Amino acid sequence: MSKDDLVTLTGKISDMSGGGVYHILLENGLNIKARLCGKMKKFNIKVVVGDSVDVGISPYDPTHGLITHRHKVVRG
Repeated sequence: MSKDDLVTLTGKISDMSGGGVYHILLENGLNIKARLCGKMKKFNIKVVVGDSVDVGISPYDPTHGLITHRHKVVRG
């Protein structure tokens, strides 16, 4: 399945588990587990608890996803 077939939703990282698994609270109130996508691993992009992220979710298994983008935090 390609990355274009995934449903993209926005959420916030609520917890980190071992093995690179993140627990994410989506905007619609669902909790899912997700991992970093390959490009984020390749370019060493770190995500921490509280970050807002885009998650690609498979239509076949909506309990797991891929973190595809971390939103920048504007501090001022």
